[in-house]
Amino acid sequence: MYRYRKIIHICIFIIIVAIAFDTSYNPFAINDINTMTHTAVKSEDPLYIEITEKHSTYEEAPQNAVIDKVWKKIPGRNGIKVDIEKSYQQMKKGKVFDESLLVYEQVPPTITMDDLPASPIYRGHPEKEMVSFLINVSWGEEHIPHMLNVLKKHKIKATFFIEGKWAKEHSDYVKMIDEQGHVIGNHAYNHPDMARLSEQEIVNQIKQTNEILEAITDRTPKWFAPPSGSFKDQVVDTASDLEMETILWSVDTIDWKNPSVSVMMNQVIRKIHPGAMILMHPTPSIVQGLEPLILNIKENGYKIGSVNSLLSEDR
Repeated sequence: MYRYRKIIHICIFIIIVAIAFDTSYNPFAINDINTMTHTAVKSEDPLYIEITEKHSTYEEAPQNAVIDKVWKKIPGRNGIKVDIEKSYQQMKKGKVFDESLLVYEQVPPTITMDDLPASPIYRGHPEKEMVSFLINVSWGEEHIPHMLNVLKKHKIKATFFIEGKWAKEHSDYVKMIDEQGHVIGNHAYNHPDMARLSEQEIVNQIKQTNEILEAITDRTPKWFAPPSGSFKDQVVDTASDLEMETILWSVDTIDWKNPSVSVMMNQVIRKIHPGAMILMHPTPSIVQGLEPLILNIKENGYKIGSVNSLLSEDR
């Protein structure tokens, strides 16, 4: 009995091994055939062929960050390439080529601003249809709530460069600005002429302000705006050593001259350009003119974003 049972077990084992090594049975073969058939059909589809032939005409190479003779440090810009497979899937239903259904992916540049030596920044990329509000704050706290309400209404993020001494005395306003998602930058401690300071005084002005702003927001500022736009190479180098970029502007609202709203707006609209950084303060002319200025800028086809967004390589 035992001998017959052993023979049966051996036979079963032989059958199992035979099945396992049966190359005629492959559970994946059907899927492989389907995939190959689908690929062959797709590659012969006139629509797929047309996308493949035309895709390069819609692509742009990335542009590296550079230091311009006039504008100094300028960010790079992502290129774009067509995702042929996704574009085909988008157009397949309609069975005709439609450039509005092309699917793109962004291609980053090989050189970014972080790769460049220390240099001031006046503007974003000249082909980026975006501008940014730079709001320097060392007084005018009574106007901050209204400005924040207007920015919130229009879903705009600005960059507030805040003086350290003012921040210490008005931490509630700093928190309000931060909680609404605006970017907070460093505007030195007590609004000095940075070009006249010693190296150690420059360090103290920037570091002391960073410490105050970090204590309030739990974030260390990345951007530094020298008061009145006064600086020297040592200021830019010191900010860079502290892992910060020095920000200036390309369009001035001249609100510090207390102009009428129409004069202020004409000043901006006349000089606005792709990548513009627009300087303003919490002043009566900005309080009265901020909303119409926003509407006018948008009517001219520009988006409005923070310095972070403007200076990124994103298109």
